[in-house]
Amino acid sequence: MWTSKLSAARSLLFVPGDRPERFAKAADSGAHAVILDLEDAVRMDDKARARAACHAYLERGGTGLVRVNATDTPWIDEDLALCGHLGVAAVVVPKAEAPGQLDLVRRSIGRPVPLLALVETAAGLQNVQLLAQCPGVVRLLFGTVDFCLDLRIDHDMPDGDLDNVLAPYRAQIVLASCAAGLAPPVDGVTLDIRDAQRGLHDAQRAYRTGFGGKLCIHPSQIAAVHRGFVPDARRLEWARQVTEAAARYSGAFEFEGRMVDAPVLKRASELLGAH
Repeated sequence: MWTSKLSAARSLLFVPGDRPERFAKAADSGAHAVILDLEDAVRMDDKARARAACHAYLERGGTGLVRVNATDTPWIDEDLALCGHLGVAAVVVPKAEAPGQLDLVRRSIGRPVPLLALVETAAGLQNVQLLAQCPGVVRLLFGTVDFCLDLRIDHDMPDGDLDNVLAPYRAQIVLASCAAGLAPPVDGVTLDIRDAQRGLHDAQRAYRTGFGGKLCIHPSQIAAVHRGFVPDARRLEWARQVTEAAARYSGAFEFEGRMVDAPVLKRASELLGAH
């Protein structure tokens, strides 16, 4: 059940693992999935406290995804032990760069748990096709902030410029996901939590370029993300009209000056199904 839910999730909300007072609020936020974060959101001195807080939440019947620390850190063994808890629905693996890392995570947990591979380094992108094909991986995530840091890309450049710079890298993740038969990947975060229009723009751009969801860092971003991953009214009306017109023909036909054949009808069906 969780694998299908993860494949369809449009919004994945991070909540710091050392802020247990936010766990229930995150679960009630409307996000399609909540990620209890043991990695970037938690200071090194607070790793054990965050892990304990997540364990207590799971023991009380809570559920969620867990982002563990990277596999080359001193916290990974205890993080993976936590992920053996039945309340952990999936594991987000940061700095995913090689199949061996994902295999280590999968074997160490001791039970079948879906994996989400977070691509956020040059090495990860270089091996993205291998990561997408690893056993247990159900989806790829794009960690844009760390990716920019690794490649020395200025993440603070004007938004349009950054979109253009990251476009070829995003395309590789979409391509690898599709080729491996995975659900469309999840795009990175929008850092400005006050600019709802920016979040909507980023979600719409992600949707138009083949992504199926977006990472969120604040509940206020969820509504915009959900809107961004729904076809607009114009596209929905086109899909309805094309589908209705197809009932009058046995093969390819012309609609509004353009040829409509099986692939076009399939796209129209997908748009209507996403509504």
